[in-house]
Amino acid sequence: MLNRRFAKGDRVIVVGGGANENLRPGVYIVVRLLPLSSLGFQYRVKSALDTHERVFDEYMLRLASQ
Repeated sequence: MLNRRFAKGDRVIVVGGGANENLRPGVYIVVRLLPLSSLGFQYRVKSALDTHERVFDEYMLRLASQ
């Protein structure tokens, strides 16, 4: 059984997003857990700096320091 690394409300940062030049760096908050995809679990996250929500695969996220 696969386990998620993050939970709703966790603060995360995006790593390995260099291909997306529109990606705003900084801290994101997990707002929704999405189903398993071919690359692993996905998460809907919201930037702590703006109102935009984005979807990222789990491998692109790391826990933000508290």
